[in-house]
Amino acid sequence: MKKPLLLLFLLTLALGIGQVSAQTKKTSTKSGKSSGGKGGGSKSSGSGGAGYTTGIGLRGGGFASGLTVKHFFNPGKGAAVEGLVTTEYLGRGARFTLLLEKHWTILPDVKNLQWYLGAGLHAGAYRGRYYYVVEYRRKKHDRYYYAYYADDQVYPVFGADFVLGLEYKIPDLPLVISADYKPYFDVYRGNSAVYQDAAVSVRFSF
Repeated sequence: MKKPLLLLFLLTLALGIGQVSAQTKKTSTKSGKSSGGKGGGSKSSGSGGAGYTTGIGLRGGGFASGLTVKHFFNPGKGAAVEGLVTTEYLGRGARFTLLLEKHWTILPDVKNLQWYLGAGLHAGAYRGRYYYVVEYRRKKHDRYYYAYYADDQVYPVFGADFVLGLEYKIPDLPLVISADYKPYFDVYRGNSAVYQDAAVSVRFSF
């Protein structure tokens, strides 16, 4: 008599666990559907499609390269701040750039793919003769000519930046790849100029 009672008890226990599990799945499914509707969820715009909160990595550009750090301080609205510490290939010095950016999802069905728009300011310092190598570079008959100046003094530089970019967070990997176009306005020793820069960045995200 003990074996049939034991089997009946185990069967009843199994049925009870199955009902609890089924109820839990229904509840989670309903909550998932409700979060995807009005008021937010995976279909919401902003950094909801970014797939990360903070990214740290390297930026390699045609004019400036260095360290890049991006952080979403308002994920619901896709608002982020990006800091750059870069130097130019033909210059000997460095600059710090701070950008405020707004991100938008491109395609609702493609997760973690966004384009962004932003602006900011920069400040830095360069040795006179190396900075002017960039400013006075000229191309003639497929050759580059440089104007050198015997100026070893260090001068401050500052200005404003604009950025337009596209980025993609690789699913299941802590990597973000982005490409951007960043023209900027420089003020240096009382002179001003506009430079064009484009770059590719790779960041470790968390």
